[in-house]
Formats: sequence, structure tokens, C-alpha cells
Amino acid sequence: MAKIIAFDLTKRPPRSPRARLGGYAILPRILDKGRAVIAGTNGEYNYACPLDLLFLRYVGVDAEKLKARLAAGDGDGEILAWIRKNATNARADEEIATWTAYMDRRAPSSVELRAYFHDLHAKLAPARDDIVTWFDLLDLDDHASFGGPV
Repeated sequence: MAKIIAFDLTKRPPRSPRARLGGYAILPRILDKGRAVIAGTNGEYNYACPLDLLFLRYVGVDAEKLKARLAAGDGDGEILAWIRKNATNARADEEIATWTAYMDRRAPSSVELRAYFHDLHAKLAPARDDIVTWFDLLDLDDHASFGGPV
């Protein structure tokens, strides 16, 4: 078994949800969180959270099976190859690009989610008018959580 190289998410955030692997948004962040959970350094970050599940369901990969690959020490490229081989929902490059573009623009879709979004936005950076999407809010929260100016 290869050594797992995990970020300490008590000291730094996982990669941005905008980071790409194989064209997929969110995937590098999921891998960072999964490895950190295995290493016990995930802090407040949760693997297989609702956002992660959007990706996992889209490609058709079981969260626990992916976590097992991470525990085996697979790197990002090996994980991407494993996903491509084992996903029950094989996706063409065009589908991946469309899904990723949608995720980039995804905003709260219900009154309850908008209230949560706006409450957190108001708490973190009420003067920022550029926080519109979930990815904007996640990046802001990650940055603010580790002492960055907002």
C-alpha cells in the first residue's frame, strides 16, 4: 500500500471547487477531503457532503469505494483513471464540460438555501457583491476560515 499524501485541512483548505481534474469541477476538492478524513486531518471538512454527492451521483461512483482507492494511496491521475473505468454513468467530454459549467454557475435554488447562503455571506463579507454562486461562497468561506482578508 502506498503512503497517503493528505493535506492537513485544519491548517489549510482543500482545493477550490473550481479546480479541475479530467474536466470535472469539485473532484480535486473531494479527493483532498477524502484523503484528509483517512489521515484524520479533515478538521471541519466533510467527505461525501451534499456537494460531493452531486459529483458522485453524476458519474455513478460510490463514496466508500472511492475512499478505498484513496486509502490505497492512489494519486489524482490514478483516481481519475479509476473513475473513468468504474463510473456507472460514463460521460463524454462535452457532457463533463456542460456539467462543470453548470456547477460553476450554480446558486441557491430554494428559499431555505437562499436564506442559508445569504446569512453566511452577510456574516463573512457583507460588502462583497461578487458572491453569487455556491463556489463563490465556498471559496470565500475557505479563505476567511484561515485568516484571509475578505
